[in-house]
Amino acid sequence: MPSALTDDHVTTGYDDDGTGPALVLIHGHPFDRTMWQPQRDAFTATHRVITPDLRGYGATTVVPGITPLSRFAADIEALLDHLGVDRFVLGGLSMGGQIAMECYRAFPDRIRGLILADTSPAAETPDGKAARVATADRLLAEGMRGYADEVLDRMVAPYNTHAAPHVHRMMLATSPEGAAAALRGRAERPDYRDLLTRVTVPALVVVGRDDTYTPVAEAEAMHAALPDSTLVVVDGAAHLPNLERPKEFNTALAAFLSSLDSPGSPTRSS
Repeated sequence: MPSALTDDHVTTGYDDDGTGPALVLIHGHPFDRTMWQPQRDAFTATHRVITPDLRGYGATTVVPGITPLSRFAADIEALLDHLGVDRFVLGGLSMGGQIAMECYRAFPDRIRGLILADTSPAAETPDGKAARVATADRLLAEGMRGYADEVLDRMVAPYNTHAAPHVHRMMLATSPEGAAAALRGRAERPDYRDLLTRVTVPALVVVGRDDTYTPVAEAEAMHAALPDSTLVVVDGAAHLPNLERPKEFNTALAAFLSSLDSPGSPTRSS
């Protein structure tokens, strides 16, 4: 597995395979880059697919404390500079989607298309901040197992037993220090709702029909705010449709990527 150094000497693990237009996919919490394996399998024949481990996750250096979304975004930019990738389609799921929004805020001219899956653009509420900090404290005190056991049926719908073992393994393998730092950073995240109204590239919004973390209504609101977007609701999935229903997710992603090569084609649909 290749790696790259950030400006603060964090080693970033990543996969980089395939040829063609660059497609960068950012994983969610508390996972790692292997959550994108079905998309890597499907798209490396047509695209250069880059999937990093975020700091604190997978093979990337764990940095205790607080990791704001802006730091994650800077890490993504540093990796792409290292790889010599100037323009790319950027996608993220859940926390990864929020990082993708932060990337668009920080370096919009490099992004030619945006994929926002099962995510939310709103700033955290006071109750949400308290809950994230409390969860961070719990992970540091208890480790990942209790948390992973409790949230598994919300991450993956209980009827999707094929996806649950991989998701559970990723959660158990995550560093409590890295996950806690990300939770504390997300508690202080900015509000991206106004930013979405100013996005000038096509966007794909995807959500699992049974997602309770980021319900369909939130995806519909993002779709309404984005000037040029496609909304896809994946039936038979909860918070991780790319793993729960990879065929349906990949079909939506393939259509979106194809539309980017047809500038005259309308992309706004539901």
